Amino acid sequence: MTSLTVSGRVAQVLSGYLSDVFGVMGNGNVYFLDAAEKQGLRFSPVRHEGAAIAAADAYYRASGRLAAGTTTYGPGYTNALTALAEAVQAQIPVVLVTGDAPSTGPRPWDVDQAAIAAGLGAATFTVTRESAGSITRQAVEYALTKRTAVVIAIPYDLAAAEAADEELPAASAAPVPSDVNGGLGRVAELLASAKRPLILAGRGAHLAGAAPELRELADRLGALTAGTALALNLLEGEGYLGVAGGFGTDTAAGLMGEADVVLVAGASLSPFTMRFGHLIGPDSVLVQIDTALQPTNPRVDMFISADAKAAAKRLLELLDGGAVPSGRAAAWRAEARKRLASGAGHHPGSADTADGRLDPRALATALDGILPERRTVVQDGGHFLGWAPMYWRIPRPQDLVMVGTAYQTIGLGLASAVGAARSIEDGRTLVLASGDGGFLMGLSDLESLVGAAKSAIVVIYNDAAYGAEIHQYGSQGLTEKPMLIPEVDFSGIARALGAESAVIRTLSDLEALQDWIDTGARGTFVADCRITSSVRAPWLSEWMKASQAAKEKVAG
Repeated sequence: MTSLTVSGRVAQVLSGYLSDVFGVMGNGNVYFLDAAEKQGLRFSPVRHEGAAIAAADAYYRASGRLAAGTTTYGPGYTNALTALAEAVQAQIPVVLVTGDAPSTGPRPWDVDQAAIAAGLGAATFTVTRESAGSITRQAVEYALTKRTAVVIAIPYDLAAAEAADEELPAASAAPVPSDVNGGLGRVAELLASAKRPLILAGRGAHLAGAAPELRELADRLGALTAGTALALNLLEGEGYLGVAGGFGTDTAAGLMGEADVVLVAGASLSPFTMRFGHLIGPDSVLVQIDTALQPTNPRVDMFISADAKAAAKRLLELLDGGAVPSGRAAAWRAEARKRLASGAGHHPGSADTADGRLDPRALATALDGILPERRTVVQDGGHFLGWAPMYWRIPRPQDLVMVGTAYQTIGLGLASAVGAARSIEDGRTLVLASGDGGFLMGLSDLESLVGAAKSAIVVIYNDAAYGAEIHQYGSQGLTEKPMLIPEVDFSGIARALGAESAVIRTLSDLEALQDWIDTGARGTFVADCRITSSVRAPWLSEWMKASQAAKEKVAG
């Protein structure tokens, strides 16, 4: 085996699993970055270490391919912790390659990085001269198998040291749960006898490739279908109700609440999906199929630990290949079509607001007609979070990237856009939706996006405030001073960093964006959209109501 440094061995093994690395260079990872280049890995520089992991996270969500982030030790490492916590919470496999204290012992400025990672739920794999390759492989396979973030730590005194020769074992495939028969007979009986069946798919169903089987299952049963925000349009077709949870319509939610048997495939049933306990009717039988070892919501009546695709295939067999929708089930779809056609959809917004700024709903509607059809949408966190999945056409689950929602953080949008932009290989346009607060947090990586994206549009919902806090706490009479942000000219900043841009104060101002798209949509365009803070998102109203109910319950 060719002589390599410890950093070189780490890069060599990683090159068998991934092609892209995101990060910031420093003392602790400079030798790794040199080795990565020699191994042919593509390095995308970012300007803040938190962006290294967020970009790698978004790259995976948009493409399904593993990526790595890299930072130096100490402050570079700790800068990446928020994004690392998000990847752990969201169950995203991602690798952080970082420098660490020397193997001879910590220096005065070193911290216990492994302990910090453990506190976030991330395992640390510290390489040695003797086993740099095998430890790196162990780390990557752990990330892929457990669907989590891992840290590969390179002690500072070993980074440039010669690595020992190793005979590396062949990579093993991640295990897939195979016992899908237990309990599925009873599930098939429940579905066959259901009058109003509903199939709800989540990201786990998307990752398992279960969409064809679940669609066929729905058609045989005459079932209605829905998806979580991370499985948007996965089961689109006859009987599709859209997003389950706060981003969906009240009409669709009403139909979901009337289902008598609900089959949930690959969804964790978060409070947001479940509308804080109000989505599924009290008499519904809720069956969850997931690779977890136990139910992920107390509302689950029957749980099957299995791969969603394998379980759906078995259910099709158990239901008999010739099964067709019964008259009762066919009537269920007919009733749904009628109510969806006559029921209220999402509010279109207003042309007039009290402060004269744009209604975000009207803006989102107008943007949907302008943005390129082939789009990958990335979202930061914040009050505006629902406008894209509610108002924009997003054809595939992988075309909606929401880094930050699992850990309830803002400020990772620009970093996520860098990773998603690097993953696009089919000419799609990257569209980032961000609030002004989160955008300012990640502002340094606007330059990274300008450098990484072939075609990107940034939509800033600029209400000169932290909008969610204005609605949650300002409405209670708390002082709004800490919640306000001086209005920033993002258009000017964007131009200084090499993007094209325009301030959008009226819907007619979107002509500048339309012209840019019509001339090829090349490079990056930043739309600084001045929106009103007087419109409260319906999903936030729902959250506030649930929070108030919880407080009253505790009080007594």
